[in-house]
Amino acid sequence: MACPPPHPPGVRSRVPHPSPHRSPARRAAEFRTVVDQAAQVWNGRVANVRLVAGTPADVVVRADDGWPRTRATRLGRGTIWMSREATAEGYHPLRIATHEIGHILGLPDRRTGLCADLMSGHSAPVSCANVTPSAAERRAVDANFAGSALAAAKFSIGNLAARLFVDPPGAARDPVPAP
Repeated sequence: MACPPPHPPGVRSRVPHPSPHRSPARRAAEFRTVVDQAAQVWNGRVANVRLVAGTPADVVVRADDGWPRTRATRLGRGTIWMSREATAEGYHPLRIATHEIGHILGLPDRRTGLCADLMSGHSAPVSCANVTPSAAERRAVDANFAGSALAAAKFSIGNLAARLFVDPPGAARDPVPAP
């Protein structure tokens, strides 16, 4: 059941049902299980959006040899690149996937260096395996997908749309827009 504007196509309000965003992981077969687990992490902690497998996809997941990154084309849509480089360096794959999905859900990087903050990304220690979004991160996602706040949330991330964000290794700073 589609919602009337201001919701983008494929997004449904929490009233009465959560928004389904399809995110097949088949383009990143080696990361399929971890991406599915990351979607379940978000599904279990936020009320206003649901990530479900399906086609056509709102979220495309790919794997490559570079650093993890996300291109959010709009709230709830975009491409995630899972990275063999980061996992080879010891970063926790489930944390990476959950973090990158956070970008799709409208969250920016926060270079706090705290393992407790999912969106701290690589500024947290390599050994960090926390995959649970903080209370503030959960509230922000629910606000982004709340029926009354969706238009404002889209506007607030408008400057991020169609930009590629790269978490540069070894740097505790904001993400770098890719060329």
